[in-house]
Amino acid sequence: MRTISGVVYDISGRMPIEAVMVYTKYSRTQTDSLGRYLITIQAKDSLTFSLFGKNTQKFSLDQVEDPSNFNIMIHVTGFDLPEVRVRNSYYRYDSIQNRIDYAKYFNYEPPGLKLSNQQNFFGNGGVTIGFDVNEIINMFRFKRNRNLQFLQNRLLYQEQEKYINYRFTKRFVQKLTKLDGPRLDVFMEYCKPSYPTLALLNDLELGYFIQQKLIQFNQGR
Repeated sequence: MRTISGVVYDISGRMPIEAVMVYTKYSRTQTDSLGRYLITIQAKDSLTFSLFGKNTQKFSLDQVEDPSNFNIMIHVTGFDLPEVRVRNSYYRYDSIQNRIDYAKYFNYEPPGLKLSNQQNFFGNGGVTIGFDVNEIINMFRFKRNRNLQFLQNRLLYQEQEKYINYRFTKRFVQKLTKLDGPRLDVFMEYCKPSYPTLALLNDLELGYFIQQKLIQFNQGR
């Protein structure tokens, strides 16, 4: 068994490629943000590199001249990549406008004891602290507070769902998985990332996330 490491570049040999699958019959890994990988390979096994389901030729162990520096180049063309649509900026503008339109609810904070803007710290009777009377009253407006909290939560949920639907589209998933019909619908529900998860992923990482979910999905069926 040998350990193989190196960097995966595009056809120019200058641009490292992130999230390329590197695998053998018994192990697998992926390149990092600098295109680097490290994997173990058995004597009679072979090494394969895959980007968006497009495989290179297989490399047997005797083809690897320098195990610590086995770099390869992948010819990435427009036909190798899934279709990419140029996104307009309406989502961002709509989100900002929505925050402006419903600022009262997005900015809602549960009422509590707060100092008044007109408090007098040094009155005739000595040191005093003036609390905001309106805030004190609002603390006892239970129905109003529940409604405002509900509306705030609802708006935040809708905003997050719109973000998920904006990036996690059926068309994008179909291009990566080749699924269609009811099976695609089931996978969309199975694979749908949460907002916190999706917010951490760039588009390439999202593609890898979907591919890994597809492996689990197929194994479960």
